[in-house]
Amino acid sequence: MTSKRAEAVLRAFALRYPGAREDHPWGERVVKVRDKVFVFFGLPGGGLHVTVKLPSSGLIALALPFATPTGYGLGKSGWVTARFQPDQDPPVPMLKQWIDESYRALAPRKLAAALDAPHAAAEPRRPRPSNRAKRR
Repeated sequence: MTSKRAEAVLRAFALRYPGAREDHPWGERVVKVRDKVFVFFGLPGGGLHVTVKLPSSGLIALALPFATPTGYGLGKSGWVTARFQPDQDPPVPMLKQWIDESYRALAPRKLAAALDAPHAAAEPRRPRPSNRAKRR
């Protein structure tokens, strides 16, 4: 998969999260939840850059040859940048896991919790017994 195609797939994946929206601060493409960026995308020179916050798997991610701590001091807070050349095939399934971890780290608790209960809203609520029924 080309870097450009991988970026489109990952961007579409990130935008499916509750409350996610695309923005373009600093001339970069990002996806935010509320006002917090949870993934940065870039295609400089045809290569792909993906930057995410990885509080749990950051140290493991940094052991990979394409991952580095994010600049501007963000690496100290668990941000990791993955860089791929135009001729490289980015590991899209792993990058999706990273986007998920970043979303869960930055989204409000209520939105992140909704991910773990996808069918909760679809299930009908059970009627509560009325006070009248309890008195009998």
